[in-house]
Amino acid sequence: MKRVRITLDPPEVALPPVYRRMTRGADLDAVRIENWNVSEPPTTFLLRLRGDYERFADELAADDAVAEFELFPIDDATCYCYLTGEVDPASRTLFENFTRGSLITVPPVDCHGDGSSTFTIVGTDDDIQTAVDEVPEGASVTVRAVGGSRVAPDSGLNRLSARQREALAAAVAIGYYDQPRAATTGDVAAELDCATATAAEHLRKAEAKLVHGALEDAGIRG
Repeated sequence: MKRVRITLDPPEVALPPVYRRMTRGADLDAVRIENWNVSEPPTTFLLRLRGDYERFADELAADDAVAEFELFPIDDATCYCYLTGEVDPASRTLFENFTRGSLITVPPVDCHGDGSSTFTIVGTDDDIQTAVDEVPEGASVTVRAVGGSRVAPDSGLNRLSARQREALAAAVAIGYYDQPRAATTGDVAAELDCATATAAEHLRKAEAKLVHGALEDAGIRG
């Protein structure tokens, strides 16, 4: 079996209106598909939204293709959204292409503003190659990574060493990342019982790993 992380860029006609609205028209900073059920119509999704999700709820309520939805707030800027609605044949074909044979699509699916999405598939070499080769006309697939020690993408914190996580936790606790900043690198060093230069290095490396990891997960290469 093989693990492959890909970005799928479908033709415009294959993008459901609600997808275009989520990633382009709505005041949302990030959209992830956490799970889904496309076995029988209507199609059901569990989304994770970050941004002005209350305003997006008004748009969902006015969408005739949305049969049902419910928001589950996490905080003022983040929520889960249970969504059921009709998906046109072109969109369904995209999903079904990556459920053929041995293939499993591993959530979450990261949705991007240009209409593309990034996700992981696991299956045999032959089934993965067939799925990549037989995407509908007008769609393209970019392979981001092959293999790896984990099936699902690592969270940002998993990329950090224990000391780097400790430095970030201390910095957050004492207000180093507050606006305006309430603590200095020296204060972080005092919390860690180390030199100021050492604390600064831990923070710099941790921040770099988090930024590079976030860009990599979004399919953005430097």
